[in-house]
Formats: sequence, structure tokens, C-alpha cells
Amino acid sequence: MQLDLNLLTALDALLEEGSVAGAADRLHVTAPAMSRSLGRIRKATGDQILVRTGRHMTPTPRALAMRTEVHVLVQQAHRLLSSRADLDLAGLERVFTVRLHDAVTTACGTALVAAVHRQAPKVKIRLTVEPGHDSPELRRGEVDVASSAGPPPQPDIRHRLIGQDRIILALRAGHPLTEGPVTVERYAAAEHVTVSRRGALHDRVDEVVAALGHERRVVVAAPATDTALQLARDTDVVVTLPEAVTRSAREQLGLTMVPLPFELPPVPLYLLWHQRYDDDPAHTWLLNLATRTLQDLFATPDDSDQ
Repeated sequence: MQLDLNLLTALDALLEEGSVAGAADRLHVTAPAMSRSLGRIRKATGDQILVRTGRHMTPTPRALAMRTEVHVLVQQAHRLLSSRADLDLAGLERVFTVRLHDAVTTACGTALVAAVHRQAPKVKIRLTVEPGHDSPELRRGEVDVASSAGPPPQPDIRHRLIGQDRIILALRAGHPLTEGPVTVERYAAAEHVTVSRRGALHDRVDEVVAALGHERRVVVAAPATDTALQLARDTDVVVTLPEAVTRSAREQLGLTMVPLPFELPPVPLYLLWHQRYDDDPAHTWLLNLATRTLQDLFATPDDSDQ
């Protein structure tokens, strides 16, 4: 029996995505073409592979048993065929999804896209917002590079430390806290805004302040960093947040920075990616470009914006 080895790639995508549409998007083919590939896979294996369960598709026991082996075979074939190929950035046609924290996207998203297009004009970039919870998107191949405040617990997710960001206080020019020393008492008594997609009016800063015998007056929760900074510009609320990744936005809004009256550990910034891309020259190029772009955030000038 003669087999089309391209079916292995289709099978790998189908098992990773769990749907015909998802596998088609991943391999940049039409849904009908992927559906035909699934039919050929079913005929070759004598197994349904994916069966419909309500609105979703569920892998069969045989599909689950072969998923890891299929993925390894596809990755080995990819390394075998691409290890000697030179990366042609001018001709590279690919879509990369880069998932960053919203403040990082604001700070360097434009610079990253511009750098990509200068070197690889046919490459397309999807910039998506970092979710507020752990996500399997890296493992499914839906995200190529992601930012994180910590290293991942999963062994198949690679990570790279970009830098450490100190925590500061941002407020409008002329705010009462800009006059005189900022004590813990004055800090706690001010009106605060938290940054939370879920609207949380409490974060780890409150625990530190409580340990010092005070309670912070949080009056509003903002869904994104740029919203919190705009509130700080237009009202008397103050926002406690990382310094480096918000520097550009704070300067554009004319906000003042003051140091906190207590110590907070610095916030690390990591880049994450799945190990499937370790031998992918195009992904390595993107990862290194993102690394250099994000590291520029930490190449700080002086702190004269106080």
C-alpha cells in the first residue's frame, strides 16, 4: 500500500487542533481540503480518528494513542528536510502570533512589527493580548511567542528571561503626592486604580500595605494598563505598576513617577515558546528579534522623569 506522507502532517494538525477548521487554519489550507485529508486518513488507518460529540470533535482511543508518536515523526521529518536550508527572509511567507502583556504591546509592539517588516516584508504578525490565566495556546501552536511574568511549569515550554522591572507609582503632574515625601500613610490614603481584566479591586500590593499596618483606598479597577494611566492623568487616582514597560506611555501622557515608600520585588519579563520550534530557523529569527526589541525597554536612560 502506497501512503502519502503528507497525511502525517495533516494528522498531526488534526490531533493537535481537535477540529477540521483549526487544522486547516494551522496548515493554511481550506476546510474542504482538510476534510478530504481526514477522509483519506480514516481509510488508511481504518479508524474514525475524530468523531463528532455535540458541537465538538473528540479523538478516538487509537488517535489518542498515536498522537505523541505522530507529532514526533512530523518534527523529525521537519528537522531532516529543513536543517540544511538557508532562511530567506525576503521571501519568507508566514503568519506569526505574538501574545504579549498589554503594557508590553503598547511599549514595543510598533517597534517589533516595523523590525519584522524591514527584514521579512511578506511576514504577517498577529499581536494578541496576554490572557489573565494559563493557556494551552503555545502547546497547540496557536501562539508562537508569548510574554510572561514567570517561567512556565510545563517542561515542553521554553523560556528566556528578558529583564527585571521595578515597581513605581504614576500620577498626574501637580498631584498632592508630588509635594513632600511619600510615606506609607500618604500612599495608602490616596485613591488607587488597579489593573485587572476581571475587575479585581485587590492585588499583591494590598498585601504588602496591609503587612505594614495600613489599607489602600482602591476606588476603581481598569481592564488594561493604558486605561489606568489615562485615569491617572485625568483624575486624582494613582497607579502602581512596572516602570520600564510603561515609560513611553507615561511620558506621552505627561505623568509623573515617584518611588514607592516600601520595597516590592521586581517583576521579571519572560518570553515563552514551545519546544517544537527549537529547530525552526524562522521561529528562531522571530524569537531573537522579539528578544532584542523587548530588551530595549530595559536599556533605560536616567530617571529624570520624576
